[in-house]
Amino acid sequence: MHGNLIRSVPATLRYEVQRILADPEYVMLHGRFSNTGRPRNWVAVDIIRVENGVLIEHWDVLQDEATREESSSGLPMFGTGFPQRVP
Repeated sequence: MHGNLIRSVPATLRYEVQRILADPEYVMLHGRFSNTGRPRNWVAVDIIRVENGVLIEHWDVLQDEATREESSSGLPMFGTGFPQRVP
C-alpha cells in the first residue's frame, strides 16, 4: 500500500519540518505537506519508534491545514502565517 501511495504523489510535493522531538526510543516529526494535488495542505505528525537504531513502528496523523477563518485561536497550525489561498 505505501509503495502505491509514494508512486502516486506529484513531483511538486513539498515537505517542511517545523519541529522534531526525540528521546532514546521515539522520534516525532511535526511538518506540512504542500503541493499534494489536494485542495488543502496537510499538517502531519509522524511518530516513529526506534529500537537499536532500527525503525520498529510508525504512526501518523494527517489533518487539512486550517485557514484563518477556521482557526479558533487565531493562530496558524504551522509556522507563523496562514497558507495562501489557491484560486
